[in-house]
Amino acid sequence: MGISAAARGVFANTMVVIGLFGGFPEITLAAAPQAQVQAPGFYRMRLGEFEITVLSDGTHPFPDAEVLTQAVDGSSKRVKLFQAHPEEARSALAAVDLTAPTEGSINAFLINTGKQLILVDSGAGSLYGICCGHLLSNLKAAGYRPEQVDEILLTHLHADHVGGIAPNGNVAFPNAIVRASKIDADYWLNEANEKAAPNFLGPMFKGAMASLKPYIAAKRFVPFSGDVEIAQGINAIGAPGHTPGHTLYRVTSDGQTLLLWGDIVHVAPIQFNDPSITVEYDSDEKVAQATRLKIFDLAASETDWIGAAHISFPGLGHVVKRGSTFVWIPAEYTTRLAPLTH
Repeated sequence: MGISAAARGVFANTMVVIGLFGGFPEITLAAAPQAQVQAPGFYRMRLGEFEITVLSDGTHPFPDAEVLTQAVDGSSKRVKLFQAHPEEARSALAAVDLTAPTEGSINAFLINTGKQLILVDSGAGSLYGICCGHLLSNLKAAGYRPEQVDEILLTHLHADHVGGIAPNGNVAFPNAIVRASKIDADYWLNEANEKAAPNFLGPMFKGAMASLKPYIAAKRFVPFSGDVEIAQGINAIGAPGHTPGHTLYRVTSDGQTLLLWGDIVHVAPIQFNDPSITVEYDSDEKVAQATRLKIFDLAASETDWIGAAHISFPGLGHVVKRGSTFVWIPAEYTTRLAPLTH
């Protein structure tokens, strides 16, 4: 069937109009709005029969130049690394395409044993400002509710580890028992120690006291002494130096081990390259240095998986020794929820 004369006339007129206005218009779609926020910060792995969920509390510019320190010729005197050896410090960061300040991750670790839900560290909560305090939202994004957490194990009582249990003074985990080393509790909850400490540690004392206050009042803060089994497959191991009672948690299931080592490392490119580098926040920098070397040797010899509080999220990996140097090997990213191997 042919096209009618009338239809041919309409088509011809339309083509003329299009021609007058520059041809066929380009078809475009409205641009999608930018998200303006990062994706939820959680990552899962299997450890034997356990399921581990790493939770990000946020990241913040770490004051490398202000807090990294180094001993002077083996003496007890320490100087700031970026002042005494600026090229050494900058070169270590440049080798991995970083500059100071580096971006410090604040990681926490949720252990689902199948019988209990145990959180190791809690982030900064409201104590570090808007950079952080994302642990609760990431916990929920990971499919959990705060009231499901049975126990919270703190590696130490610095603000970026204890603050998340009570943001703005409000109990975040209504059914949890909070546990930490009695040595750390006795130090950070003592006002006389606060008065005797350097001024820059004042916020750490205040943060610990405020965060633990509602749990102490509810009799749900239960410190422990020494190296003890906290739960089946979870053992506390003293690792002093960063704080008096700084503690690691060794998590073992079905022959696999994950060492949650708290603040053994703050700036990986610098402290793996030179484990003698300490931070001004260490209670005893000499002891902190010795502890770091001991834990590096332990991790390298036993090839333990490591969960690190301040290595880039998710802070999972292991330590190897190459000659006299320790190297951090990050875990390979996988979408399969299967036991990690290496």
